[in-house]
Amino acid sequence: MQGAKRKVVQAVLYELIGALFVSPVIALAFDESLAYSGALALLLSLSALVWNMLFNGLFEHWEARQVERTRGLKRRMLHAAGFEGGLALLLVPLMAWWLGITWAEAFVADLGLLVFFFFYAFAFQWAFDRLFDVPDSAKELPLCPANG
Repeated sequence: MQGAKRKVVQAVLYELIGALFVSPVIALAFDESLAYSGALALLLSLSALVWNMLFNGLFEHWEARQVERTRGLKRRMLHAAGFEGGLALLLVPLMAWWLGITWAEAFVADLGLLVFFFFYAFAFQWAFDRLFDVPDSAKELPLCPANG
């Protein structure tokens, strides 16, 4: 699976599975109902979905221009760190507003989510690539025939 279809399937699955993990944790951590925390998780997921599509498009554009195109450990860690770092900039203000907490408290809460999602992003993308193959941007270029 390649192109836009791959990006949409990857992003939607990633966010749905992530929201299933996050909703009960938010409910317990902030003593809120599952419906309230589920609504927040949905809002966080929708925000992350937009960021996911944008970030992955930019990452694959960058990746396709690299000499080494395979997704090794270093590139996967770079991908996960870049995605989660950018996402934190979007979600901290949203969490502070929704939960009625300070930005500092939201930042601490987001750190917990970042730790979880760093490992989740790494594992999810690895599994997704194994199930659906890597995108063309991560495939080795064919070798040129030898001259002569």
